[in-house]
Amino acid sequence: MARSDLYQLRQDNKGMLWDIMLYLPTVGGLGAGGAIFWNNGSQGLAYLLLFLTFFFLYQALHRISARMMLLPTAPVSLEISKQSVAIQLKNNEKVSLVKDVRYFADYAGKSFGLTGMDLQGRKRQYVFHSGQFRAEEEYKRAGAFLKVFA
Repeated sequence: MARSDLYQLRQDNKGMLWDIMLYLPTVGGLGAGGAIFWNNGSQGLAYLLLFLTFFFLYQALHRISARMMLLPTAPVSLEISKQSVAIQLKNNEKVSLVKDVRYFADYAGKSFGLTGMDLQGRKRQYVFHSGQFRAEEEYKRAGAFLKVFA
């Protein structure tokens, strides 16, 4: 039987605070700029800035809720073996990535992405942050084990 590692994930509070500090001024600045241009009679630019405001607001809410594991499709555990990767979701669904599994590490070493096909043939994509693991050593061990799929 092939060796497998199981990692229980947790909420990434530190990363959530970082995202809030990043997105709050961005969304606020774009919204304020849109309001200023709207009042100055430049509706075309105001529409663009307000579109960007709501786009970044949507991205911020999705990213923060994913880090806080609020979404039903948020991963709560990760099981890695040489043949496949199994991900347990918050809604108790278990997704097994069995085909075309790819591992993507970022340059800063703070997150990694996994893509692959599940048993039903659907492409799945997940991002895991270092703050979601119990310890930095777990995160590094998972990344080293996943390099088989790079």
